[in-house]
Amino acid sequence: MARDGDINQPTSTFADHEPRDEDTGRPDAPPVPPGGGGGGAARALLWVLGAAAMAVVVLLGVQTTGLLPEFRNPFSKEQTDRTQPALLESMQDLSRYVAAEGNFQVVVDLENDRRNVPDWLLNQRTLFVGSGSVEAYVDFGALSEGAIVQSADGKSVEVKLPAPQLAETNLDLDKSYVFAEERGLLNRVGDLIGGDPNRQQQVYQLAEDRITAAARDSGLTARAEENTRKMLTGLLASLGFEQVTITYTAT
Repeated sequence: MARDGDINQPTSTFADHEPRDEDTGRPDAPPVPPGGGGGGAARALLWVLGAAAMAVVVLLGVQTTGLLPEFRNPFSKEQTDRTQPALLESMQDLSRYVAAEGNFQVVVDLENDRRNVPDWLLNQRTLFVGSGSVEAYVDFGALSEGAIVQSADGKSVEVKLPAPQLAETNLDLDKSYVFAEERGLLNRVGDLIGGDPNRQQQVYQLAEDRITAAARDSGLTARAEENTRKMLTGLLASLGFEQVTITYTAT
């Protein structure tokens, strides 16, 4: 039998009773792990950042599939095309047979300056690489009466054609470019004020003139004559003519 003095003694067998602070009577605070409470806050921040990154990945994936509208930059560059529709000015029937084509390239070195004025003050020099093509054609629409003469037995035929001509030079702006450009101080000031709108056109025209001159000396028309002769000879031979004669008349 227990003694009376032991009845009021505290016991440690009751685990549900929390030890209390002697001064306040409140339960003791749980021990703080080493390093303080910053570790839990850092882990929470990492979880938030991870969740945000996952959300961005999901949104981008959904946007790629087209389920959500595209996110646009409010300050992105936009281009507005207010060009009016093209108007048809004229139409014409063509009867040209393009028998040859030449591709040319020229380097235009154009300089505009003033006498007794230093280049650093007033000077303009442009190096322009121009690429263009020229066609050589035979105009079948210019055939006159009696241009085709057939023999009595139907075995031979003679065709008189106008001499081949060169078409206008076609300057390819996609392959042409300004290689270098030098401008004096006053030229630069003039460009800021308004510039010369015909300056670039002068370079283009000079390149076309040089290519046209080169096409005349390239033998392009002679090649067009030969190609046209071969084409008509094969065509008329397939019609049963045994002898085909092709001649050219000066225009």
